[in-house]
Amino acid sequence: MKKFNFINPTKENLIPNLYVGTCLVIISLIDVFLNSFFKLNLISFLPFILSFFLPFVLGMIGLHLIRIEYSGIKKLDNLNKNINTSNFNAALTLLILFIIIKAIPPVFSWMIFDANISGDTKDACSGSGACWTYIKIWFKRFMYGMYPNEQIWRVNLAFIFLIALAFVGFFTAEKYKKFLTLYYVVIYPIIAFILIYYLISGGALGLEWVETGAWGGLSLTFIVSFFSLIFCFPLGMALALGRRTELPVVKYVSVGFIEFWRGVPLITVLFMSSVMFPMFLPQDFFMDKLVRVIIAISLFEAAYVAEVIRGGLQALPRGQYDASKSLGMGYWKMHIFVILPQALKLVIPGIANTFLALVKDTPLIFVVGLAEIVGMLQMAKTNPKWLGFAMEGYVFSAIIFFIICYAMSRYSYNLELKYKTDR
Repeated sequence: MKKFNFINPTKENLIPNLYVGTCLVIISLIDVFLNSFFKLNLISFLPFILSFFLPFVLGMIGLHLIRIEYSGIKKLDNLNKNINTSNFNAALTLLILFIIIKAIPPVFSWMIFDANISGDTKDACSGSGACWTYIKIWFKRFMYGMYPNEQIWRVNLAFIFLIALAFVGFFTAEKYKKFLTLYYVVIYPIIAFILIYYLISGGALGLEWVETGAWGGLSLTFIVSFFSLIFCFPLGMALALGRRTELPVVKYVSVGFIEFWRGVPLITVLFMSSVMFPMFLPQDFFMDKLVRVIIAISLFEAAYVAEVIRGGLQALPRGQYDASKSLGMGYWKMHIFVILPQALKLVIPGIANTFLALVKDTPLIFVVGLAEIVGMLQMAKTNPKWLGFAMEGYVFSAIIFFIICYAMSRYSYNLELKYKTDR
């Protein structure tokens, strides 16, 4: 066997380095695991300082030994490339792993093992764990706000129809797929508005009228996010094209719009739409607060969408424009069939990021009196019968938002793969 190289691991000593390094890393993780889960310290015979830092030192030595450039082992090379490129990255990797291992027992104990879910009152939560009884009792309010309990079926029915209609594209015959863009951009939003207006609002077809002030919870989060996403995207696309046009009036109007809306915080926009905007309307003209909020969020997010799309337009080479013009295409035909499809494909991550930010910004509508899921949480935690359980509500809402945002993120990633082309 060749001389074992501790200082500078090489491919010649790959096998002994790999065995020794892997063993040291595993030993360090096992020591932290046993200490965290079973309160066992295998090296308790050492002074406290040594026993505290020894797992980290062993892990660092182990990661150093397996840091072999171009080892020929694909998994090892990927590991070194991603989390073990240097001593600094190795230290960060170990610290993150140690923190996760240390955090798992108390988190699981609080959320699961010591938690309470039975009962109907605050008295049922007498342990040290989470009080999921609080979430169980307030679940309808978190989902539907102050919407009347006996009318909740209308909200459920509206969302069932909307979800079913959203999957039309998956079952459309090939010869009709060319009309899907028209369906999702124009027809589907109109259907969604009709369903929400007549089913959730009521006041017609024998349904009781429910004012938008009673809407709330997760259903309101979905409604605001849905319509804001639909409206801000085409407006942002138009602004991106307007900012790049050679027509001075259109260009400077687009630039002014984008810079204005990007220069003010969303909470100010919502406050102005709710309090100040009605003062400028005719005395006999009424616009619902929810409609004003959706318009405000759409205008605000359109400015960000416009800049993302403009980045995609600038990324295209000039030859794409020249080739389109050489085929006799006009401005609109060129952009619709050649330029925009390529530009939008390039900026799918940026658009998805903007949409995720929009969804996470919806809790701000609570400042204008609309209580979506976080707004209902703010109301629930101040209820005298349930004081002291805000943490459970925040964890619940965080899990809900993570599921929504992660689903959107995965969908955007799938779109990237679907439309990926080698450049």
